[in-house]
Amino acid sequence: MEEIVILEKVYGDRSGFLKLDRKLRSLLGDLDVEWKLSATTKNWVRVSLKGEDEEISANLIREEFGEVPYSLKNVREGETYRGRFIDLGKVGYGIYVDIGIFRPRPKDALLPLYYLKETFGEMPVREMISKFGWVDNLPVEVTVTRMEFGAREVELAFSENQLRRIREWLSDGHDKLFIAGTISENVERALIETGHGRDVKRIEELGLMETLLVLKKGTQAPGIIKEIGPRLKGALIGAIKF
Repeated sequence: MEEIVILEKVYGDRSGFLKLDRKLRSLLGDLDVEWKLSATTKNWVRVSLKGEDEEISANLIREEFGEVPYSLKNVREGETYRGRFIDLGKVGYGIYVDIGIFRPRPKDALLPLYYLKETFGEMPVREMISKFGWVDNLPVEVTVTRMEFGAREVELAFSENQLRRIREWLSDGHDKLFIAGTISENVERALIETGHGRDVKRIEELGLMETLLVLKKGTQAPGIIKEIGPRLKGALIGAIKF
């Protein structure tokens, strides 16, 4: 049996398991393999494979979804990783990102306050989180800048690609919603049911259960949240407002 922990999480309304199952059916096609999906440490998704083609299936899944580093010893300074915001606003000295370190014990990495202030200007962490619309489990691409193996500390910076995206989100004049905890199909349904599909310029899947809505100019994020929020039980919604 092959087991892979992919770079996706399932949480909130857990609709991601059904969507991921459909994606795997499409990806693996007629290969001789069966799979089972489960949530592991901190809601990362484990794919367990069994069958004649389990090895080739595992490689296809790694190429499509990526794989967590598992162990601290697999993490390298200067390397870029895909992670998720976690416990946003609970500490004032930075922002934690879960990049999938399970051993020797689960460990989150830190975007330190001095880096955030150098990058985005002088403001408290909680103000930054609110202003930028960040929510727990939002996928982010980060680069490891410093490691202390003795203290098991990992410091991060946003990757250049991620920084470019954040700055675009903050400068184009469109209100935006970050929705985490349900699949994009449920977000689209809520927009249609409330008659607000016409107010959305673009829908972008950031992850299996994370969606970005770019609203049309003149459409304000708080109004859309008020309308679709009650239809997205268990989801977290953050907003960039102009």
